[in-house]
Amino acid sequence: MWDELTSFENLYLSYKKASKGRRSRPDIAAFEISLEKNLLELREDLISEVYEHGKYHSFYIHDPKKRLISAADFRDRIVHHAVVSVLEPIYEKQFLANSYANRTGKGTHKALNYCAKMMKKYQYYLFMDVKQFFPSIDHEILFDLLAREIDCEKTLKLCEIILKSGEDVLGNEYEMVWFPGDDLFSILRPRGLPIGNMSSQFWANVYLHELDLYMSHVLGVETWARYVDDLVVFSNDKGKLWNIRRETIKFLEKLRLVIHEGSAQPTPTSQGITFLGFRIFPEYARLKRQKLINANRKISDSLQATRNAEITEKHFQDQLRGWLNHVRWGNTWHLRNNFLHRLGIHAWYVDE
Repeated sequence: MWDELTSFENLYLSYKKASKGRRSRPDIAAFEISLEKNLLELREDLISEVYEHGKYHSFYIHDPKKRLISAADFRDRIVHHAVVSVLEPIYEKQFLANSYANRTGKGTHKALNYCAKMMKKYQYYLFMDVKQFFPSIDHEILFDLLAREIDCEKTLKLCEIILKSGEDVLGNEYEMVWFPGDDLFSILRPRGLPIGNMSSQFWANVYLHELDLYMSHVLGVETWARYVDDLVVFSNDKGKLWNIRRETIKFLEKLRLVIHEGSAQPTPTSQGITFLGFRIFPEYARLKRQKLINANRKISDSLQATRNAEITEKHFQDQLRGWLNHVRWGNTWHLRNNFLHRLGIHAWYVDE
């Protein structure tokens, strides 16, 4: 595994992944000036086990809730991709079909399609999401989970280096939760995965794979979907959903996680469910209003940046088409036309 992880081929492929769509950024452009030299130096640092992870640049976004995004140096992002590239094939054989986030062949639209199908078949759903998920991820628990599957001491050590790099990044975003058996030193437990790392996205699935197994193999639940820490279960039996809620809360204590209990209530599917930016009903789906507001702001800013020659026309078109292709999943034909009309953009974008 270590030879594969540190191979020049893997590092070069990881550079391509880390730079995709971002090559105009100054830090990436600077790395590319001496690309081969920089990759060889990175490889030598890894092989010699002298690699050190750099600091993070953090900033807040509102999409729609406030979140702290932490960006690693480009050199470190290459390492994140290199690690995931060797771990992903191992875990992909184990991950359940009900997990949709950050997986090849899965994704947002497939999760939405599954939920839309279930909305037509079942009377009730139970939606659960984890409070402060990324800030809560416990390093000791995650490392033990990784050690179960990674039979390579050097790879594990590199994972530990990446984990430690994020110890304090989300410290101010975490509000202490006490679990049975905790003592005063529990507040000092290393926790938190920086939102923005490729490794964080992957390890989030590793962490909640334990919940997936519990749902499927212990509770025997078949009709459910998970996207990162958002979990939705479908049933015609409201009592069964209350039991799933109760058992899930108890199980998540083992992972030192809690859900938003107030919003986790069995609900008739006829009332609709808000999931992944859409409001889904049994017969149709609408885009959340906040998502439209956010898109209007971002795309308007990009359109102005294009007119000021700050970004290319192609960059703007790719961004716009990406958003239009996403919202096309719902019943949004009139919304898309009105949106483009307000921006003064030709409507041929809508159905291209």
